[in-house]
Amino acid sequence: MKPAEIRAMDDDKLEERHNDLLAEWRTLRFQEAVGQLTATARIRQIRKDIARIKTIQTEREIELELASAGSSAPNSRPQRNEERP
Repeated sequence: MKPAEIRAMDDDKLEERHNDLLAEWRTLRFQEAVGQLTATARIRQIRKDIARIKTIQTEREIELELASAGSSAPNSRPQRNEERP
């Protein structure tokens, strides 16, 4: 799954996809433990997809926090009024 595809999804779809990938990952790990796994590369792909989804979710959370902080405080960086010797 490409990052552009993930960014195109809304938050509900992202959460649903994340949960689906976690369930598939658990199944594959179990299959690996009992020696039934044939598609070993799929585990790595799922882990990367989960990481991409979490990264984009975090980006969205940060954007929301910045947007809400930006509207309440026009200048978030404090100004220093004292002079240095």
